[in-house]
Amino acid sequence: MLDSIIQQGQKYTMNTYNRLPVAFTKGEGCYLTDTEEKEYLDMIGGLGACGLGHNHPIVTKAIQQQAEKYIHVSNIYWIKEQVELAKLLVENSFGDKAFFCNSGAEANEAAIKLARKYAYKKYGSQKNEIIAMTQSFHGRTLGTLAVTHNKKYQEGYGPIPEGFGFTKFNDIAGLKAAITENTCGIILEPIQGEGGVTPIDGGFLKEIKSLCQEKDILLIFDEVQCGIGRSGKLFAYESYGIEPDIMTLAKALGSGIPIGAVVAKGKVAEALQPGDHGTTFGGNPLSTSVALATMKFMVEEKLWEKAEEMGLYLHEKLQQFTKKYTWIKTVKGKGLMVGLELEIEGGSIVEKALKEGLLINCTAGKILRFLPPLIVEKQEIDKMVEILERIFSKL
Repeated sequence: MLDSIIQQGQKYTMNTYNRLPVAFTKGEGCYLTDTEEKEYLDMIGGLGACGLGHNHPIVTKAIQQQAEKYIHVSNIYWIKEQVELAKLLVENSFGDKAFFCNSGAEANEAAIKLARKYAYKKYGSQKNEIIAMTQSFHGRTLGTLAVTHNKKYQEGYGPIPEGFGFTKFNDIAGLKAAITENTCGIILEPIQGEGGVTPIDGGFLKEIKSLCQEKDILLIFDEVQCGIGRSGKLFAYESYGIEPDIMTLAKALGSGIPIGAVVAKGKVAEALQPGDHGTTFGGNPLSTSVALATMKFMVEEKLWEKAEEMGLYLHEKLQQFTKKYTWIKTVKGKGLMVGLELEIEGGSIVEKALKEGLLINCTAGKILRFLPPLIVEKQEIDKMVEILERIFSKL
């Protein structure tokens, strides 16, 4: 069956991914089963989207119940599930208003537009520049490519939109030099994901906040990957005690169902009026009902506390490798967003892990990335470490 899937996939789908030779038929908790009935320990969790693991009863029930009612209506009507989700996000964050879309890239695109619209209404058309960080990743639309630092993602898609610049991550002197009178926003990931699982420095962030307040610049946090319990807090900004003006969410918000969100403070959110921005599918009853069930479970169970506990355990286990193998440099990240930095390329290790029944990922070339479901237990972490040990000992 797998050979047939691969052959037809190569024939009928666009070649946009370097796919590993496996296809899955079912999942349960932290495990997936492939077409040959082989079981895999999933420690990448749909690149962080499967925060509650696979086939969680809360999620399954929400999908079933909503599918039996209705799946979609337009945003020209009020949507009960959408309103309830917005209320829950606002009540548990710094924000006052929420907007819903379909993905992290769309959320970041909307955040960029919101920042520019806010500045336009207040200052006119000149104050429209947005500064991003080196090693950033914010999406693959043309707008979000403009704030994604890796040039390989931009190649062949020019001209990339103007009005965007970059400054070195965790370098306050560079940021001060990059800011001009036309800067309207600064966008950053509190924990960089694709760029190497690198947390922002608290002192750097504090100075950014001070600059934003001084110069009336909007601070935008991209929490698409690090938000929704992943960092050991419900939202990563809570770890630093610094609130953004705008925050973007996606991935784990919908437990695998496509959804994105923008949460903003009231004075900023008011910049958007009817007709300024919109979406056909964003905030539809199905996606918001699943996200609502996910968020309720997350808040009631305080699942971020488990993420912090298991993250410390995972960090401790991986730290042992840095003492044993000279080519393993360090352990990075927060909560259950963890990276193991190597001095060698990590792609072959991901392939070896697949053969051993373990799903992990490599980002930035030399960072093994772990984004397990937030429901992960110590025995699953131990099992992963055992598999990694078998692989590392043979390298």
